[in-house]
Amino acid sequence: MKNSVRITGIALLLLLQFASAAFAQYSHWLPYWNEWLNMKDAAPKGYVCHRAPAPITIDGEINEPGWKHIPWTDYFEDIEGTRKPVPWFRTQAKMAYDDQYFYVAADLEELDVWGTLTYHDAIMYWDNDFEIFIDPDSDNHHYYELEINALNAVWDLMLHYPYRDGAQRDNEWSVPGLKTAVKVYGTLNDPTKRDRGWSVEFAIPWDVLREYANKSCPPKDGDYWRVDFSRVEYKVNVVDGVYQKDPNHRGENWIWSPPGVISMHCPEKWGYVMFSEGRPGTVEFVPEPTEPARMVLHAVYYAQRDYYRDHGRYAKSMEELDYPIHTHKTVVKGPEITPTADGYTATITVKTKKYGKQQMSINQVSKVDVK
Repeated sequence: MKNSVRITGIALLLLLQFASAAFAQYSHWLPYWNEWLNMKDAAPKGYVCHRAPAPITIDGEINEPGWKHIPWTDYFEDIEGTRKPVPWFRTQAKMAYDDQYFYVAADLEELDVWGTLTYHDAIMYWDNDFEIFIDPDSDNHHYYELEINALNAVWDLMLHYPYRDGAQRDNEWSVPGLKTAVKVYGTLNDPTKRDRGWSVEFAIPWDVLREYANKSCPPKDGDYWRVDFSRVEYKVNVVDGVYQKDPNHRGENWIWSPPGVISMHCPEKWGYVMFSEGRPGTVEFVPEPTEPARMVLHAVYYAQRDYYRDHGRYAKSMEELDYPIHTHKTVVKGPEITPTADGYTATITVKTKKYGKQQMSINQVSKVDVK
């Protein structure tokens, strides 16, 4: 018995020494690496987007024939996922398309519907709002953002690459021909009465989305786009008969496909929308086959951010990066790092049944390329 206890103690000591050595070896990654650890298991959600079975009128109502059989998304979650409490109000969205428009509708449960911003391109998330993010070609760059409040005021902007990589928002970008509408189920800005909520509708012209799609617009049957939705929600107090945001509450972010960190500008974690010519209810979502390989590349990207912070430059090879990579069966070669004049390119070769053999890469500003 004593020998067994002694052996167990020795084994535990060796395990602790191994864990300590592993922590010391990889602890220099912790700031961004912790960010990636919170993100990596946040699996992007999937949705089948069907052609609208009937014309859709943009009036804020979501009970017309064009929407009737179109499925809802899952209920929105906290932006950090299941680590945080379930939102206290329900939010769902649905999508459809035709030859002219990409349609989005959302239903937002709310007991006190309010809004203050009335002018175009105001920073809409200062109010409770609903937001759309679209990256047509899943390259993390040239993605669109549209926000709307309960007063039907709209902020449309573009990010040429994510804020994390030093981008500035492009407020000059706009959506000619955009149609939006809001329906309030209750009384707007009236604290004396309780409301049921509000709903929104968007008709986004393909002519605008085509600019950076690098693929067919409208999409072809089976095409994937990256899309996500966010709802910003503040707690409010009533002061002198007027709603005022609670100064002790920073606001909530409720998301369709949560990234796992407090940032919507992680396009690699947005949901996948698979477009389909099939009738609603007859087509099941099929996961995008290169998604696991993309996560291998993004793991290298986040490790390189930490390496740069510690060394003032990027690692020139995977050996120098000294990164414990977890690859995937679809990755048949790599990753390999090639230094460039302004940073690096990390490259893998991927083989999937849908696309065959492809070369995929990511660089220091998280731009993903596929050849």
